[in-house]
Amino acid sequence: MDDLSRIRNIGIAAHIDAGKTTTTERILFYSGMIHRMGDVDDGTTVTDFDVEEQQRGITIYSAAVTFNWRDCRVNLIDTPGHVDFTAEVERSLRVLDGAVVVFDAKEGVEAQSETVWRQADKYRVPRICFMNKMDKTGADFFHSVETVRQRLAGNPVPIQIPWGNEETFRGYVDLVDMQARDYAGSPDGSKFRVVPVPGELAEVAAEWRHRLEEAVAELDDALMAKYIEGQPLGAEEIRAALRKGTLCRRLQPVLCGSAFKYVGVQAVLDAVCDYLPSPLDIPPVEAHDPEKPDKRHLRKCDPKEPLAALVFKVIAESHGDLHFLRIYSGTLAAGSRVLNVGRRRKENLPQMFRVFARRREKLDVARCGDIVAVQGLKDTSTGDTITDTHHPVLLERIEFPETVISMAIEPQSASDRDKLALCLGMLARSDPTFDFRADPETGQTLISGMGELHLEVMCHRLERDYRVPVRVGKPRVAYRETIRAAGRAEGRFIRQTATKSHFAVVTLEVEPFEPQPGEEHFRYLNRLATGVLKPEFAHAIEQGVRGAARSGPLGGFPLINVQCTLVGGEQHPTDSSEIDFESAAAMAFQRAVEQAGPTLLEPIMKVEVVTPDQYFGNINGDLMSRRATITQTAMRGPNQVITAEVPLSTMFGYATTVRSLSQGRASYAMEPCRYERVPDHLAKQVLGVL
Repeated sequence: MDDLSRIRNIGIAAHIDAGKTTTTERILFYSGMIHRMGDVDDGTTVTDFDVEEQQRGITIYSAAVTFNWRDCRVNLIDTPGHVDFTAEVERSLRVLDGAVVVFDAKEGVEAQSETVWRQADKYRVPRICFMNKMDKTGADFFHSVETVRQRLAGNPVPIQIPWGNEETFRGYVDLVDMQARDYAGSPDGSKFRVVPVPGELAEVAAEWRHRLEEAVAELDDALMAKYIEGQPLGAEEIRAALRKGTLCRRLQPVLCGSAFKYVGVQAVLDAVCDYLPSPLDIPPVEAHDPEKPDKRHLRKCDPKEPLAALVFKVIAESHGDLHFLRIYSGTLAAGSRVLNVGRRRKENLPQMFRVFARRREKLDVARCGDIVAVQGLKDTSTGDTITDTHHPVLLERIEFPETVISMAIEPQSASDRDKLALCLGMLARSDPTFDFRADPETGQTLISGMGELHLEVMCHRLERDYRVPVRVGKPRVAYRETIRAAGRAEGRFIRQTATKSHFAVVTLEVEPFEPQPGEEHFRYLNRLATGVLKPEFAHAIEQGVRGAARSGPLGGFPLINVQCTLVGGEQHPTDSSEIDFESAAAMAFQRAVEQAGPTLLEPIMKVEVVTPDQYFGNINGDLMSRRATITQTAMRGPNQVITAEVPLSTMFGYATTVRSLSQGRASYAMEPCRYERVPDHLAKQVLGVL
């Protein structure tokens, strides 16, 4: 497709169980990409093709599919809803131009809905809303729309209202053309009748059409003049204004339906084409000069511009990793030689594919606006920038949350020890929120992730995909360390060995700092005057500092919220080397941190519990016993919703507790919130156990 204005790069995102994957399955059927719709409960959907996803009935890995609708080519990514896999949503939204946010029409905005919305705000992604499950008992379209306004500070503008509700739901009224769509009698939703607005809905439809006209008139002076004069607005005028408002993120069109009952999905596809942006509607992407970080470059979505692409996902495979790229400018050809700017490595790119879930179609050329997968890159990982060799620029990296939970892991057979390390490396390349390290005290291998389910899935992958049977310990909290004050120290690495002299002197200052959202948790600054040290020695100092920051002085936990500044250094004309400065920097950093009052941090989780009113007291009391701070209580239909902030260390096994306290009727969602200082008496206990 040569017309970039007809491309849509979109994601489907929502809270778990809102119906994302079912909606995606219906979309693929109606677009003609599949001829038989699968089912999440049966494990037969296209995008949930991993065995783990099919067994659990949830999405774990974002899956990319490409299809055509009307005259548009849509690159769609189905993302997970469970908070443990939020990194999949984060990296998808970073490279997408628009999003369809799916809501359960009974529940409205739920905990993970807020996280997804926040991520979309962070990357300035225009979005449309789909109120799904209108056939569900308790579904309330207008209440759900209001929760978007109240809880997400959005500006939802319904462009449809439901026709019927719960078991009587049969279609919707389109407020743009003021006609109804009747799906009754259509077994698979592929055919529906366009009929006049039913008499019982005429008054409600007229009211919401008036609100729609009022919302779009605020976006355009000409429409406002017509609106004030009482002139009717045409359907095409409304669509153009809705598109304008969606692209500038001043409103979000809201649709309704039931993907499971085949109602309203085609309208979502029409809205994707009508209201969500093409790559040409996105402002030029901003990039940094790799040699002068303060210098900025703009890369327009133009095939004639120099190549700039971002790696946003890696799938580790034994015969070569598969890297997913979003091309922001220029053209990429299979067989070309490209530059990994951040790592300063040239790479060959032998094969390129358009991906349809697990199926791949070979490509010779891809252009700006495309999302493709490539195979053959050797030293490239998530967040790296790929450019042509003559015009290097650095695109903004994707920042991922800190891991909050860890557990010890070991192979059941000693002969599998090396294989385990290799496989853990492959998993870490695929998932930026999964990490592993050797405990310096015990020699155990520790794996870290975003939650118990996350680590459980990783262990199953080791056994099922890589055939490495493992034993795992109990989950434990992934603590962090920071400093309370400023510190300054000198590191002197001056040695004489039998064959060589070593000389390096480094002076560092450390101080606490609060990173901005999306900013790195550890900041390194070089305040040395130009010429004091060779550039390669200055680079070695940064490597030494960052290496030392991975293990704090209290319990060997990584240091965060620390700023380290290089303020002094001495070199020798012949005796200094990069390894000398790396060692001196590590020594200086460790001494400075010890002076600066190191302290222990623990992850605080945001917890939302939805419970029938009669169990409110039991659940509230239990949360308080876990050192919880209750931040909000509210009614959602007949249920109470408790929002709290709780230390992760007190929340292990909470799923069982909340079920027993509510006779199985309460549910909860939990996500990382921030790190906070551990009270002194508890810190002593934690460090004493370690």
